[in-house]
Amino acid sequence: MSEEWLKAASRTIKAARVDPSVPNVARVWNYLVGGRDNFEADRQAARQLIAAAPVMEYVAPASRAFLRRAVTYLAAEAGVRQFLDIGTGMPTAGNTHEVAQAVDPSCRIVYVDNDPVVLAHARAGLRSSAEGATSYLDADARDTKAIVAGACETLDFDQPVGVIMIDILNFLEDAGDVLSRLAAEVPAGSYVVAMQPTRDERLIVAARRWNQLAPIPVILRDRDQVVHWFTGLELVEPGLVEVHQWRPAAGDPDYPGGMPLLGAVARKP
Repeated sequence: MSEEWLKAASRTIKAARVDPSVPNVARVWNYLVGGRDNFEADRQAARQLIAAAPVMEYVAPASRAFLRRAVTYLAAEAGVRQFLDIGTGMPTAGNTHEVAQAVDPSCRIVYVDNDPVVLAHARAGLRSSAEGATSYLDADARDTKAIVAGACETLDFDQPVGVIMIDILNFLEDAGDVLSRLAAEVPAGSYVVAMQPTRDERLIVAARRWNQLAPIPVILRDRDQVVHWFTGLELVEPGLVEVHQWRPAAGDPDYPGGMPLLGAVARKP
């Protein structure tokens, strides 16, 4: 990280009056995926989650790998050149714009988050290819009208958009409604990528511990709840599956014990 990057991030974080003593969703996740943008409170929370539920050591990398495969599919096979990534979290290697622009440098990406720490790091550290564009929008994931209005400055909503909702729906009580409203805003030929942790016993233990540590509770759901989110959309094969089973790439871990995260890619007809 450059000195300029550190100074820019530090200024924005201080202005937001971030409390480093309280675990933060984005920073805990950053630690779990191997990032460095976290505080000791975040690291302690992550270690407690892993101690309570050892599967937590693997869920973040598995989710990240699903993001990479899904975005690669959209850019390389489905021909999508615009992406709206909502609840993006802390920038780490393999962000949506890096994956998409590796396929086509002209891809345009809008990141959406309302966490001041996430936005500070995104604005200071994420850079687009010269041919494409990357922008950052401060908005609540539930405020779909504001998201679309802001994203229109970078994206053309007359053309297909890939809506990415990974590691965000599990923090929204009205997740299905939010996803449905976003799907209604994008044109035909667009795609939705979604991930949701399941009510697997291993994650129930971790969720209980997380909800004791952090101010934003996590919500687990079973498959029957999640599959209804895609009503009116066309699920891309293999459908709604555990994330490691969605078009696995060579070298990806198999997780013989299963991965309690459901993922899907769906097309708006």
